[in-house]
Amino acid sequence: MKKRFEVHTHTAYSHDSLLNKWLYLFMLKRRGIDVVAITDHNEIDGALRYRKFLEKYNISVVIGEEISTENGEVIGLFLKERIEPGLPVRETMVQIRLQGGLVYIPHPYDEQRYKTVLPEIEISKNIDLIDLIEIHNGRNSESYFSEKQLLIAKKYPKLHRLVGSDAHTFFELGRNYNLIPNFRTAEQFLRSIPSVVHVKQPCIPQAYKVTKWVTVIKKLSQGHFAEVRTMIFDKVEQGKQRID
Repeated sequence: MKKRFEVHTHTAYSHDSLLNKWLYLFMLKRRGIDVVAITDHNEIDGALRYRKFLEKYNISVVIGEEISTENGEVIGLFLKERIEPGLPVRETMVQIRLQGGLVYIPHPYDEQRYKTVLPEIEISKNIDLIDLIEIHNGRNSESYFSEKQLLIAKKYPKLHRLVGSDAHTFFELGRNYNLIPNFRTAEQFLRSIPSVVHVKQPCIPQAYKVTKWVTVIKKLSQGHFAEVRTMIFDKVEQGKQRID
């Protein structure tokens, strides 16, 4: 019997999410998710804490991290320790592999989040270290982003393909997942992927608005007023450019 595996999710331990463990549990149970990969930004504490909680309710957790490298984001799955952000791309991937983890490329194409997308040149240069690639992200604001992501994946037949949720809010959970035979280890997971079935749904646009406000609220609560001013200034400038 196949399990519903939701990959690439965030909790309140990410800078742009307030998703607590009870809402997380409620939505996973409501939508029948059996296994979830928690991949907070540059952090694994949330994944470790939520795993203890969720496994009491028969939901398995894969420890992950969405890591900001010098040139875009890379996800590590099946991690044991946190990986420092800001490292070169290849060094980040090596660190994931040294832990026995899997290297997963999230949103390989996204015009809205171009600052965090790992450039395709980095995929081609480091293909020997990459295991997985996202062919649909639950936060793709345009449907053709998924088409572009799939086209990139097809250039690299060696890479296993997954649907990534990228859920930051409770209402995004359980909408984008992978049906896959049960597994316990990274090796078993890779062996199971050839029979995976992808379940995809489009982006909920309101989710972006929520995470923007959450980011602002968290920065203000931490006293990062200059960063908030910069964010507001950048937003105003973008608005002016659209008008011009």
